[in-house]
Amino acid sequence: MNREPEILAGLDVGTTKIAVIVAERESASTAQIIGIGTAAAQGMRKGVIVNFEQAVRSVRRAVRETQIMVGLKVDSATVSFSGTEIHSFISRGMVSLGRVPRPVATSDIDRVIEAAQSELVVPANMFALHTIPTKYTIDNNVGIDDPLGMTGLRLEMELQTVAVPNTVVQNIVNCVEAAGVNVEGILVKPLASALGSLTQDEMERGVVSICIGGGTTSLAFYSEGRPMKMLVIPIGGDHITNDLAYVLRLPIGTADKLKEKLFSDGNEVLELENGDLHRNETINSEAAIEVISCRLEDLFVEHVAPYISSFGAAMFPGGVVLSGGVSKTPGIDELVSNILKLPVRIGVPLDYRVMPKGCHDSSYVNLDGVLRYILLKEKNPYRFIETPISQLSPKGFLTRVNQPGLKTGEKSSQSVANIGVIVGKIKKSLKELF
Repeated sequence: MNREPEILAGLDVGTTKIAVIVAERESASTAQIIGIGTAAAQGMRKGVIVNFEQAVRSVRRAVRETQIMVGLKVDSATVSFSGTEIHSFISRGMVSLGRVPRPVATSDIDRVIEAAQSELVVPANMFALHTIPTKYTIDNNVGIDDPLGMTGLRLEMELQTVAVPNTVVQNIVNCVEAAGVNVEGILVKPLASALGSLTQDEMERGVVSICIGGGTTSLAFYSEGRPMKMLVIPIGGDHITNDLAYVLRLPIGTADKLKEKLFSDGNEVLELENGDLHRNETINSEAAIEVISCRLEDLFVEHVAPYISSFGAAMFPGGVVLSGGVSKTPGIDELVSNILKLPVRIGVPLDYRVMPKGCHDSSYVNLDGVLRYILLKEKNPYRFIETPISQLSPKGFLTRVNQPGLKTGEKSSQSVANIGVIVGKIKKSLKELF
């Protein structure tokens, strides 16, 4: 008797595009991509829902297109999203192993996780979406991946917690579920972009993933195989469209067509049909690229470079990997390399060889990253610990430990419960892994 294939689905909610990827499970750690569907995004601005009904219809259209393509119903998915407020919080914990050196036991890992979590304070209106163990140290020996069984006197741990506004997450979940799709998991776009475009060697060496989408630019900084920081800058392709419209005196719709044509056409002179003026526009591509370069220079000089400087460029010998639709701008890799003084490559989906025709370029990196996230989380569940979606609260009371009105040292039962969920999941995952 033939069993029904196990289907995995990812959904990427963007400012300009909603995309769905469907794959069929092959083994515990691999899946075969069988289809990708997209639809233009409406009701979105800078990665945030601004018109709920329009956004629901956009998700529904993307899901419907995908279902027609693969001949299967998509009733659940893991969802990636952006927004303009993504914050990384670092907390550290330390425990003693005794006066005499001894091997690290599972109970010691339990204790150091609890110690790190006890130092975490996330604002009450934020949702702690990901909790990521980033670093173990034994007696000042840093960079340890697996401390179990190693001998020492003191065990330390560093955790990165990625938090987003509670209402933003709730609106994304409500939107997708209103479109008829159950949300199985959720991840931030900087993580999806990184997982979809960075090689393991680049992550180990140190690299910066930069995805320039329609409304935002997502950044993920990696070192020693782990993400050190993730954030979103509220600048994207929409700004470029507005610049083209203003400088070249074009209607917004024509400017957007010009931008898209530049990303795919190498001609020096471009002709565009101007529906508003009922005539064709002849535009020198060099002038248009100059306008785009000015916006990109502002983005990277004023907004990206300071973050890289705060870490030190030497931490990223793997350079920069660009993705997103704007990364298709002619000459962008050379421009960014000159600004940041780092090697730059244009990222494509790591699974581009098995992706459908037309889905091989950098604008599909996020979608591939969602699928890789699903598989990686199943294989190594301690890498990305999600707070369960069920913990979302319409009132926004989430993982803050020290809330107003509490006496010193006192913790709200809601906060303790949420942190307990995360700690429990990390403990369970580490025990299963080790």
